[in-house]
Amino acid sequence: MEVHIASEARYEDMLYKRCGRSGVMLPFLSLGLWHNFGEESPYSNAREMVLGAFDRGITYFDIANNYGPPPGSAEECFGKIVRNELAAYRDELFIATKAGYRHWPGPYGEWGSKKNLVASCDNSLRRLGLDYVDLFYHHRPDRNTPIEETIEALEYIVRSGKALYVGISNYDSVLSENILKAMEAKGIHCLVHQVNYSMFDRRPEEKLMPVLESHGVGAAAYMCLAQGILTDRYFEGVREGSRAAGNSVFLNAEQVTDQKVATAKKLNEIAGERGQTLAWCYRTAPVATLIIGASRLSQIDDNLKAMGNLTFSAEELEKIDELLAPYAREAF
Repeated sequence: MEVHIASEARYEDMLYKRCGRSGVMLPFLSLGLWHNFGEESPYSNAREMVLGAFDRGITYFDIANNYGPPPGSAEECFGKIVRNELAAYRDELFIATKAGYRHWPGPYGEWGSKKNLVASCDNSLRRLGLDYVDLFYHHRPDRNTPIEETIEALEYIVRSGKALYVGISNYDSVLSENILKAMEAKGIHCLVHQVNYSMFDRRPEEKLMPVLESHGVGAAAYMCLAQGILTDRYFEGVREGSRAAGNSVFLNAEQVTDQKVATAKKLNEIAGERGQTLAWCYRTAPVATLIIGASRLSQIDDNLKAMGNLTFSAEELEKIDELLAPYAREAF
């Protein structure tokens, strides 16, 4: 196999935004490897998406130790692509992985202990075939482990050179405030909080986003299209082969309600009038990047069109708020 020669124009069209109070610039879109990069998915398609994304200026690739299936196989897949075809571009890549959800059996295979996080990071590096990752996340809060222990693990991971930066994911506003203050007291800066945020889930807006801004922490928004409900994917119902028709614990056919589909159609009308796909989440401070999933390269290209117009008129925002009134906005 020939080594990939990246497009010389890869940085010409991509938009980059500073992540919180840091020197890191993240691309408008980042590629998440949650689905379609495990052993059950064709390697050729995964390869095409990763190389194509990089050729389009996407530098941030988001993985976790439990992504697959089976757990760990997404890291192995991405590591193979990097070793075989992107090794010469390693310094241009921003690679993130996470730990906190169950990966192996027994009491040390999940949550936020130092035992779990350090072992997970070491195992991830082996699967990826890398000396370090650019970013290591604690994937979910652990209310039964003292935050001091979780912070000690993150500090060790950075100080030992296993990761350049650390982040948190899925923490609410109160837990975020607590861990960010404790990290600052130890001289550790949290680069980014990865948060579930979309038009159908606006909970982070009232409390979490201001906490992140006050601490200089960027936000990486995921599920921005509500796993496809905010696209035209389910306009004609839940079709065989779609994510909602599968075995995902995060999306099933019952969640694709008639109300949500009707709202998505109206939102897509607004997007069509703007000549773009939905880009609403990016306007919210302190969001620095939108993490998308994809099953083929053409979906990445479709989402990149959102960069074409990121300014919303007062009339558009008023209409969008009216459409979104029935959906979640309770404080998070």
